[in-house]
Parts: sequence; C-alpha cells; structure tokens
Amino acid sequence: MKIVRLILLILHIGIFFLLVGMLLNAYVPPKVFPWFNLLSLAFPGLIFGYVVITLFWIFSWKKRAFVFLFLGLFFFNSTMRWVNYSPTKNETPDLKVISLNAKNGNLGVKNIESFVNAQKADVVLLQEYGGNRDYHFEGLKRFPDTAIVAVFSKFKIIQHKGLVKSNFDHTNVYVSQTDIDVNGNICRFINVHLQPFRFEKKMINLGENDKQGEEKLKNIVKRLIPVFKIHQDEVANVKKAVENSPYPVILAGDFNSVPNSYEYYHLLNGMQDCFVEAGKGSATSFHDYKFPIRIDYIFASKSIKPISYKVDRSVKISDHFPVIATFKLEK
Repeated sequence: MKIVRLILLILHIGIFFLLVGMLLNAYVPPKVFPWFNLLSLAFPGLIFGYVVITLFWIFSWKKRAFVFLFLGLFFFNSTMRWVNYSPTKNETPDLKVISLNAKNGNLGVKNIESFVNAQKADVVLLQEYGGNRDYHFEGLKRFPDTAIVAVFSKFKIIQHKGLVKSNFDHTNVYVSQTDIDVNGNICRFINVHLQPFRFEKKMINLGENDKQGEEKLKNIVKRLIPVFKIHQDEVANVKKAVENSPYPVILAGDFNSVPNSYEYYHLLNGMQDCFVEAGKGSATSFHDYKFPIRIDYIFASKSIKPISYKVDRSVKISDHFPVIATFKLEK
C-alpha cells in the first residue's frame, strides 16, 4: 500500500505542475513556447485526476489532503470557466445576442432560421454561415459579410468592416467589427472565428494499436502547434480593435480555443466572460467529439452587465450548440 501511495503522490504532484504550466498561458505566447497551450486542452482530464486523488487523501486521513486542497484553490477560476453556477438576475435585459457556428448550414438553413426566429434575438452573429447561404431571420437585417462570418441585427448599423483575414485564403475575413446603435447606446460587436484546426473525427480516433495511436497523436500535435502561432497574430489584431474602441464591446464567436488557453486569457483581458458572470452548468459548446470542448464564447466590456448566458443543448442545428446571452446596457 505504501508503494501505491507513493506513486499517487508523485502523480498528484505531477498533475499539479502540469496545471500550473497551463496557467502560464496568461504570460507565455505560443511563438515562444506552444506546449503550455496544449495543456489547456487537457484541463478537464487533469483537474478530474487532481480532484480524485485529493479525495483519496481525504478518505485515507492523510494530512497532505489539506495541502492539496489549498493548492487546488489556484485552479478554482480555471474550473469556473468550464462549469459554473450564477444566481438568477431579476433584471429586464436591453439586448439579446446569439452566437453560432452554423457549420455552413449543412444541417439545414431552415432549422437555423426556425431556432433564431423562436429566440427573438436582437443581434445574431454567425460563423461558418455558408458563403452564399440565404438566411431569413424575422425582424433582422443582414449586413456585409464574407464566406466565414455574418452579422444580423434589428438595430441600425453605424459601421462595419473586416478585421482579420484567413491565413490561407486572404479573400475570406475571419473576424469582423460592427458598430450598432442599440436604442441610443452604440456597441461594437466583434464576430470572431479564429483559424480552425481542420480536424476530422478519424484523426481524433487514435486507432486500435499503440503504433497507430502514437502516429495519430504526433499528427495532431503537428497540426495544433502552427495554428496556435497563427492565433497569436489574430488575437493581437482583435485585442487592438477592442482596446481602440470608443464604444463598449461585445466579443463573440468560435475562438477555436478552450478556456485557460493563450487565446482565452488574452482576449479576455479587460473584458468579462459572460458565462462566468451569468451562466449555469456546463459551458461545453462543441458536441461533435465525445470529450468536453468549450470553444464558443461571448465576452463583454465591463460596462455591459450580463444578465443571462445559456448554451442551448436542446437543438442540434450544427456541430456547435448555440450560445445565447442577454445584457443590461448603461444609460
């Protein structure tokens, strides 16, 4: 039994340092050391292992349980970005926003239209909406877009422009900026679709034997690292637009990045994660794989108050679940 406890202790310490490495994404960019960003992908498994071993020490009546409980507090905020509970805010919102990666409308444009029309949203931000797909949302006007991102609003558009173009196809805008007059309050909406990794399910399935699994794992890492570095440049452009905005900002979309990643920390800087402020349950938004992934977000300037945040898992109109948030604007 002593050997088992020693192995668990070494494993527990190892997991702790891996989690600390993940926190360094707030400071170390992918172009300097991309491996910390890989740790953010493993966070659900790492924190689960950390909690399970901590419980083992508690039930074993070991004093080290208190040490690991205390050290675990360093990862409290990291966990709240995946699973959270916020009390209901009994305020009437001024604005309702939907963000959805539409998967090019492959699961049915009419299905997306029916969902959005039932929600009575004020602003809809679509990513991968399908190029020339023709969406008709009741009471919402469509504004200039590209094959990647599209904006629909019932309010007046003041200005609209592209911010970030695809690293591979410079005709496609992956991030757009739209200034919208919301009942006298001008807000800047930044619709984000960071560079995708272009994975397929068969690439994620590691295979039936160790050799196949090892080879596929190497290929996954080879695909992840270059995209992390592309994201660093894209994030810099988005941050510049946020920092230079004369208006409060709502930043939403498919970040192709999980919580506690470099992208998350740096896009969140000066903003608030609306799920952390007003969400309940799990924020997991991508359901095409068997393991939990949160890559869809709605952030807001601190002058905008999130009232509610929901990942709607009742519909499967894409490989992403729709993300819905409501807000109270300062007068």
